[in-house]
Amino acid sequence: MNTAISRNWEHAVVTGGAGFVGSHLCAALLDAGAAVTCVDDFSTGRPENISPLLERPGFTLVQANVAEELPVRRPPDLVLHFASPASPADYLRLPLHTMETGSLGTRNALRLARTAGARFVLASTSEVYGDPQQNPQDERYWGNVNPVGPRSVYDEAKRFGEALTTAHAETHGTDTCIVRLFNTYGPRMRGHDGRAVPTFVRQALAGEPLTVTGDGQQTRSLCYVDDTVAGILAAAAHGMRGPVNIGNPGEITMLDLARLVVGLAGSASEIRFIERPVDDPAVRCPDITLARDKLGWEPRVDAEEGLRRTIAWFRAEADH
Repeated sequence: MNTAISRNWEHAVVTGGAGFVGSHLCAALLDAGAAVTCVDDFSTGRPENISPLLERPGFTLVQANVAEELPVRRPPDLVLHFASPASPADYLRLPLHTMETGSLGTRNALRLARTAGARFVLASTSEVYGDPQQNPQDERYWGNVNPVGPRSVYDEAKRFGEALTTAHAETHGTDTCIVRLFNTYGPRMRGHDGRAVPTFVRQALAGEPLTVTGDGQQTRSLCYVDDTVAGILAAAAHGMRGPVNIGNPGEITMLDLARLVVGLAGSASEIRFIERPVDDPAVRCPDITLARDKLGWEPRVDAEEGLRRTIAWFRAEADH
């Protein structure tokens, strides 16, 4: 991946670095010449995501639960806090772990950044907007979140993380940034993680029916992982506090997404409608005006190209 990084980081700590987005961040930072310490407890991250990095100069793996400890010896100049279960299958299975990672884990990562005088970037999410009553969503929108619903453990953990990050910046002067990520997809996703793209791709390649929830008219905005990583690192280098939306404003219904995956995979799979989850957002689309104006960033990979790459990766993995 060719990701332009306008600031020369010497040592970056990536919590959740063995996860989907985290592992791509680790690789991009190494490519840019930074030393990288990946911290992960492998509750949802996968060793194979970082196995190609283990032999690279400057890469260090620390296995730890960031909610309990963050044992990093070398002071960093960049801390990227990306540890958290992120898929419905994971945060519904690990509700307390999700909330502790978003609260205690964020506290520990902020303390590390403050002690080292490092730049801190919090991975937040479009889920802080809940089931939005505004579309597209810009950073000024406060959201519509059910604090006691099944998705609340993830939504509220991220909202608390944003509040704690803001309080740290105001109280201690910690150099912080909040990025709100929208529906990132691409290679290294897990086929059974419960998110739409890997689920549809796995089903299409296996010739199984694609399970579309509800009537399939709910929308998402899909941002290919290379674009997401470029946006995150642009925000880190810029010095802005955010929050800033990082996502692709190209909105697509789940039914159209399922049909697109079937076509690109050359699959004969049918589409089957199933019950829609509780509190499933009806729409999701980022307003990226702030990222365009302040960071000069916008996504470059359209949905069709990104899905082609993702399908090819899943197909190659199945052949191993």
